[in-house]
Amino acid sequence: MTKKESTKRDVHVVNIVVSTSLEHDIPLEKMAATLSNTEYNPEQFPGLVIRIKEPKTSALIFSSGKVVCTGARTLDKVEESIKKIIKSLEKINIKITVKPEIKVQNIVASGSVGMDLNLNTLAMKLENTEYEPEQFPGLVYKLRINAAKPFNSTFLLFSNGKIVCTGTKSEKEVHIALDKLIENLKKVKA
Repeated sequence: MTKKESTKRDVHVVNIVVSTSLEHDIPLEKMAATLSNTEYNPEQFPGLVIRIKEPKTSALIFSSGKVVCTGARTLDKVEESIKKIIKSLEKINIKITVKPEIKVQNIVASGSVGMDLNLNTLAMKLENTEYEPEQFPGLVYKLRINAAKPFNSTFLLFSNGKIVCTGTKSEKEVHIALDKLIENLKKVKA
């Protein structure tokens, strides 16, 4: 890649969604009654929402001890958030003795491909696209990558070259998907 090309593309992680298990039953009602940064409405949803100020994340906690955490931009921040949840549980005398195994479910990245995009042309020439400009200004492009481990990613593409990528499970996959996207965009432009 030339120096000029490398300055064009710019993408960064904006959200990491992970799941884990604390391997301990959690008394959600007690947690909701004791901690101010929680919401719990069992009639509407079986999980408790806990909001963490720093790093700014939210987590769903289920009575089984399963946790889904969202909002972090790095895996270090994910781990910091899980540690804060465990510390919160200590306040209600729940001792978590395992080091929770964190599994990335989804990474969302946003940025730019550094070129204007003709969404009408892309909708006609690329496979697996959805584009309805009267409903939403972006084109949805589902990209299948056939690497050693096949994975899917979905891009939102905008005419100014801005993009959002979702469906990947690592930062490396984000960059592989972005390379493939740019390769496909250049084929259409050629």
